[in-house]
Amino acid sequence: MRIIRFLADASDAPLTGILHPDGSAEPILGDLFGDWQPSGRRARIAKLLAPLQPPLILAIGLNFREHAHETKQPIPEFPVLFMKNPWGTQNPGDPILIPTRLPSTKVDYEAELVAVIGKTCKNATRENALDFVLGYTCGNDVTARDWQKSFGGNQWCRGKSFDTFAPLGPCLVTRDEIPDPQALTLRAVVNGEERQCSSTADHIFSVAELIVFLSGSTTLPAGTAIFTGTPSGAGFARTPPVYLAPGDTVTIAIDRIGELTNPVALEP
Repeated sequence: MRIIRFLADASDAPLTGILHPDGSAEPILGDLFGDWQPSGRRARIAKLLAPLQPPLILAIGLNFREHAHETKQPIPEFPVLFMKNPWGTQNPGDPILIPTRLPSTKVDYEAELVAVIGKTCKNATRENALDFVLGYTCGNDVTARDWQKSFGGNQWCRGKSFDTFAPLGPCLVTRDEIPDPQALTLRAVVNGEERQCSSTADHIFSVAELIVFLSGSTTLPAGTAIFTGTPSGAGFARTPPVYLAPGDTVTIAIDRIGELTNPVALEP
């Protein structure tokens, strides 16, 4: 099942619904993270939104073997955890804004598989970890590398958490349609040029292992979005480095999920 969040009319409140093959949406009744049922009616999609507004975004660095190799870093013993501001969530088609108030000249893209927790989770095990997943979507872990590495006080949250730095979409594909999240190809395409292409088979820590780690002695509320790491080929690791600029277009594509596309612009 493909779940979307959308506007049926520009003046209406956001709706959550089931995306049908003919391109129409069937709004749901109830809470996506609780009790819900299909409404039985169809609605026109006037604007597609991020498939959820997560209460919490957890993200993992250095989770692809090839990415570790290209950056000449050792394979981590434990997942490298950081957080992104949930209010940085951006819709498909809306712009990634390069910061101007706290200026950055090194804004980068990162293609990532995002797992969404469907019910409150704590102390998951390897055996039941994926049972807590509602579904998967495409994510772009947009990063201001100068704020991540030089200006951010030796932590990553500032460089990862500017407004619009967490695009999600185009839909949330329920886990029954993706029984093995370790067999997905993901790509980043900038202005028509493929910059990243890999498989989640290259994950150092699987989605299940990440959920076990992140939920250890820690409650993950329903709706938590887990960015599971980016492969080799991000702009900062290229020779010479290539960063995003106003007028660029970035597409994150993942097998069986779809394509998430955002233009790039300067913050007004």
